[in-house]
Amino acid sequence: MQKYAHILDLVRERNPLVHQITNYVTVNDCANMTICFGASPVMSHAPEDVVDMIKIASVLVLNIGTLDEKQIEGMLTAANGAKKYGIPIVLDPVGAGATPYRTQTAERFMNEFPISVVKGNAGEIGTLAGVSATVRGVDSGNISGEPKEIARSFAKEYGCTVVMSGAEDIVSDGKRVVGIVNGVPMMGKISGTGCMASAVCGACTAVSNPADGCIAAMTALGIAGEEAAKTAKGPGSFKPAFFDAVASLTNEQFIKSARISEYQ
Repeated sequence: MQKYAHILDLVRERNPLVHQITNYVTVNDCANMTICFGASPVMSHAPEDVVDMIKIASVLVLNIGTLDEKQIEGMLTAANGAKKYGIPIVLDPVGAGATPYRTQTAERFMNEFPISVVKGNAGEIGTLAGVSATVRGVDSGNISGEPKEIARSFAKEYGCTVVMSGAEDIVSDGKRVVGIVNGVPMMGKISGTGCMASAVCGACTAVSNPADGCIAAMTALGIAGEEAAKTAKGPGSFKPAFFDAVASLTNEQFIKSARISEYQ
């Protein structure tokens, strides 16, 4: 557990700049969560701006939650810059599988750019992996097949790290498959938990290899959720407690509370 806990220290020490082009529903939460985790957010999306911003960023996070053509143009420009300068890209394919527009946009990024991490729920990942899956809005439905093997196969095919969120978060780089069971149902009662997880995966990917970074990120958020739920009376009080718990999470808490399993 120590190597994953150490990634939290690295983020806080290095304060990586996390360039995010994300959706307007959760943009403020993503920025604040990035700060609470110890990184620095910048939420630039204009094509005229991202060309220069990406040059000084440590990682690029793309979230397609509220797509339109102008935003896609900004994402493509930023992704081309990240590709040129060797900056890792994290893709959150929100709602892939719900509509052809979202699915085709996510597939375009997977096929045209060197994506380091793709993070989504089971329905989104299943859709991009080409298995039978259902997505309702941004919520996951059922997928056919074994989730761990779908994540492993998809990661291997694209040479990236896949994070499949759920009751058990699954992380695979195509060789290793890791499961994380930290977290509480209350995390699903507020909007944007998945978006914030992508931002934190980005922060950790900026300071470590993507697979270890995403394992650390998803575990840390799960533990923080558990801590917040101890005092929250409902979703309204859970959200600020969640931010507080992330900001105050220690290595000792992480090592003591992490529930991580490595599968064959």
